[in-house]
Amino acid sequence: MNLTQQYLLDAYRAQCRGEPAPPAPGTEEWQLVREWRDRREFDAVVAGRPVRRRRRPARTWRWLLPSRAAHRDGSGRRSGAT
Repeated sequence: MNLTQQYLLDAYRAQCRGEPAPPAPGTEEWQLVREWRDRREFDAVVAGRPVRRRRRPARTWRWLLPSRAAHRDGSGRRSGAT
């Protein structure tokens, strides 16, 4: 049985019993990562170590965004805007 099938079975059982449905798989992963990072930083402060946070320059994320030149038609507005 895969993860999706197990989730659907658990949701069906919860509905039959009148209980709230369980959270969908993967919905709380980012919260877990944030809590783990916060705990690691807290432990570093308590131990007297410097908190090491990775800094990502803005240019790292530029490839995710579409280029501005491709969306401009020369009038200064986006080409799809009305």
